[in-house]
Amino acid sequence: MNKRIISAAFLAATILQPAVYAKDQSVNVLGHNIEKPNSQMEYSPHINKGFPQKVLWGDTHLHTTYSPDAGMVGNFNLGPEDAYRFARGEQVRANNGMQVKLVRPLDFLAVTDHAEYYGLIPALRAGDPSILSQEVGRRWYKLFNEGAEGQYKVLLEFADTLNNNTAAFNAEDIRRSTWEMENRVADEYNEPGKFTAFIGYEWTSTPAGDNLHRIVLFKDDAKKTGQIIPFSSFDSTDPEDLWDFLAKYEAKTGGQVMAIPHNSNVSGGLMFDTKTLKGKKLTKAYAEMRARFERIHEMTQMKGDSETHPKLSPDDEFANYETWDKGNLTGVTATTDDMLPAMYARESLKTGMKLEKKLGVNPFKTGFIGSTDSHTSLSTAGEDNFFGKLSQLEPNASRWEHYTIKSDTPELSTYGSDTTASGLAAVWATENTRAGIFEAMQRREVYASTGPRITVRVFAGWDFVETDIHRSNFAQYGYENGVPMGGDLTKAPKGKTPHLLIRTLRDPDGANLDRVQVVKGWVDKKGDSHEKVFDVAWSGDRKINSKGKLPAVGNTVNIADASYTNTIGEPLIFTHWKDPQFDPAQNAFYYVRVLEIPTPRWTAYDAKRFGIKMDKSVLNEHQERAYTSAIWYTP
Repeated sequence: MNKRIISAAFLAATILQPAVYAKDQSVNVLGHNIEKPNSQMEYSPHINKGFPQKVLWGDTHLHTTYSPDAGMVGNFNLGPEDAYRFARGEQVRANNGMQVKLVRPLDFLAVTDHAEYYGLIPALRAGDPSILSQEVGRRWYKLFNEGAEGQYKVLLEFADTLNNNTAAFNAEDIRRSTWEMENRVADEYNEPGKFTAFIGYEWTSTPAGDNLHRIVLFKDDAKKTGQIIPFSSFDSTDPEDLWDFLAKYEAKTGGQVMAIPHNSNVSGGLMFDTKTLKGKKLTKAYAEMRARFERIHEMTQMKGDSETHPKLSPDDEFANYETWDKGNLTGVTATTDDMLPAMYARESLKTGMKLEKKLGVNPFKTGFIGSTDSHTSLSTAGEDNFFGKLSQLEPNASRWEHYTIKSDTPELSTYGSDTTASGLAAVWATENTRAGIFEAMQRREVYASTGPRITVRVFAGWDFVETDIHRSNFAQYGYENGVPMGGDLTKAPKGKTPHLLIRTLRDPDGANLDRVQVVKGWVDKKGDSHEKVFDVAWSGDRKINSKGKLPAVGNTVNIADASYTNTIGEPLIFTHWKDPQFDPAQNAFYYVRVLEIPTPRWTAYDAKRFGIKMDKSVLNEHQERAYTSAIWYTP
């Protein structure tokens, strides 16, 4: 049989060269005339399909040496360039001299140094004339150069000025030059389609030690953000004034910006309060402004987890996860039970629905993300390679017993062992660009992870059936016939109930999955709120028991060896679920929580590496998790 042999040169001259179409709209390839398809006859089924195809992983909360509370306590050298280099996968030398590198790079990062005393520490170290010309500046310069003890004294004075909302001295020129530098660096490291570097900062409102901090995240480049300088808590500690500043920024520049509340679990009952900071009743105007600028909420990070609390969710066996509930951010005020509802994300969603009935707008309708709040310039969230979130908590044999928050009331203090490795922000975006990620955050198509890169996708609709979970075009069908996480269902058709399609996949470098849960919250006719956690899919052949609980998945953790095996659990869990208790007259929300099998916590890895014994009270294993943004139902 004759065979036609095609040379590499011939291929290069035909197939690998641009096709040239003749007037009859055909192209000659290998001697054949092939008709060019017109715009109505595209072959690819993916043309003009604009829905998100990939989950992107990143961190919207990271501090460098230009944040005072980082630069004062050991992060003397690593700036925004180091942070971006590390996040995109390059090897960096940490503050303790160790070489460090991520196992997998991030897709995006926002360097968010504190607006208060912005850029102070590098200027203080250098003896900047604008600082030395002021009495407090000279004293701080002297203390700072006395070593660790002096630097700690400066840190305490810095924290005291925040609590009292009084700047120690004027450093406006340093703030502006630092802002311009960080904007320029973010633009330099921003590579659309490959790695996104956001411009942002942290507004550090801490009235009386209560945490009202927000990340301010811009969609824009330095041409727009350079027209302002960060609004700080010295300008105002009131979130309403921050939102007003953001509105003026958008009006002035034509840009877009959002505020991301974080660490609500140490807010002293203020983050999701039902009155304003001034003690006034919430109004529709307040709700509209908050809903406009606060679309997502950072619910897991280094200072614990803010999903829920055992006293708020007594029937939830997984509610007590990395719980920080001793006191507020500075350890000044003890946490009391009446504060809890305004401190946790699940309760805030229920409160938001009740407020919507009164105000016509839900001020707490936020999606969920995680981030690190690392102050080392290094965005790390892995338990087995935990590099600490403060420079003094970088790897060393005694970091577990160091103070994280040192309170004059000992029982309100927290320690290194309380610090969590969490977390990461997962975003379903159409592209890895500032615009693509920012817009996904705006529509709340995001979720939080405590560290593992667990893939979670959920759609809700009225007509999904069980076989839809197996569709090859799962995502396309979900978008065309329902809404994704962060979306809304309204006015249930007669006789219909919400159906959820859920797919989850374990981190390829991590642990198998234990179970998938749907967390439902609703408001009844009397205006009272309720919640219920449904186990909807799980690994193995376990059965729901007579008490309505699913037995534990098991445990393969070897604490002494800081190891586990994936001999239990499943790598992939997917399910179709419909609400068995749906009332079309009640406001409701649904979000998905995915649990891994038990794994060693970072403290177990430290105990093995350094050959040390920790107090029996130190937690050494846990079940990491992911939380999706909710889907809301409104009658």
